[in-house]
Amino acid sequence: MSKELIRLSDCFMKFDDDVILDHINLYINDKEFLTLLGPSGCGKTTTLRIIGGFQKPTSGDVFFDGVRINDVPPHKRKVNTVFQKYALFTHMNIFENVAFGLRIQKVPEAELKTRVEEALALVNLAGYGKRSVNSLSGGQQQRVAIARAIVNRPQVLLLDEPLGALDLKLRKDMQIELKRIQQQVGITFIYVTHDQEEALTMSDTVVVMNGGKIQQIGTPEDIYNEPKNAFVADFIGESNIIDGIMHEDKVVGMYGKKFPCLDGGFAPNEPVDVVIRPEDIDIVPEEQGQLTGTVTEVTFKGMHYDIIVDFKGFKWLIQTTDFSPVGARIGVKIDPDGFHIMKKSAYSGMFGDYSSYSSEYDELNEDRLEAEDGDEE
Repeated sequence: MSKELIRLSDCFMKFDDDVILDHINLYINDKEFLTLLGPSGCGKTTTLRIIGGFQKPTSGDVFFDGVRINDVPPHKRKVNTVFQKYALFTHMNIFENVAFGLRIQKVPEAELKTRVEEALALVNLAGYGKRSVNSLSGGQQQRVAIARAIVNRPQVLLLDEPLGALDLKLRKDMQIELKRIQQQVGITFIYVTHDQEEALTMSDTVVVMNGGKIQQIGTPEDIYNEPKNAFVADFIGESNIIDGIMHEDKVVGMYGKKFPCLDGGFAPNEPVDVVIRPEDIDIVPEEQGQLTGTVTEVTFKGMHYDIIVDFKGFKWLIQTTDFSPVGARIGVKIDPDGFHIMKKSAYSGMFGDYSSYSSEYDELNEDRLEAEDGDEE
């Protein structure tokens, strides 16, 4: 049975007239890998800073092991932080960088040496102690920053977009590495990112945030397979989100047709959002399709094709290993478990149509995100 370690109770935060956190409640278990996930400005970094003691909530309480810690300064909390900018000391070698916190605590030299060497071995930098920080790659500097944090044996490690500065290949390697380190040292990791793949790869629990509110909390599988609203469905992976009507339990209507699904518990004929993941759609000959449409765009992605199909003016994304050329008329089939039905929300109608879809559009979004990430969240 997991033991609760940290609790945020009704935390509200505002700067001037801007509400940054809107009465959030969250608990984090001991030895859990929990990720705060959301777009720039959603409040995830502020949440992390409140846990670390760098900011105090305007109202609400923070508990650590059952004790209220609102007024406890950062250096007195059993918490260490790894930032995106690693803040390593360039005038010290790697050993001294890692040993810095222990020297402040006046740890005896023999114990200090053992602990630093253990921490370096844990991040695969054994034997690197005498090297200068400037001789290291970004990924190695990242590891030194993690070693410096865990050598102090905190109960909690806070990680604020720590892989943001690394290239894609290195980021993927470090995702696996971080999960391994967390399991090996057995401490709580609280991780902030806007990268949904990172969150799904590493976390035990994902907390999806937007607009200062928690949208959903769950395992990576829950969040992906059972999104609570259109924002979560769109932010975690690709989704086609279509207006529908729940005629009755296990029967959903779209485009004037009825489809068998697995969901229930809605009012008869309740308007709903229907999520269909691109990989859950089968392309079939037009005459065999539950729906028929026209292919408007095809992008080769290596493992599969991204195919955009126009169904009566609403564009769906289909991910498939079968090629269909632009202009082709196709049918689609969706199994009952390929539909996920969500209640209407403030986010209904905002996502899920791929009419503006293109690789360039994705890259523009990435650039915009990176520019915004310089801002305080």
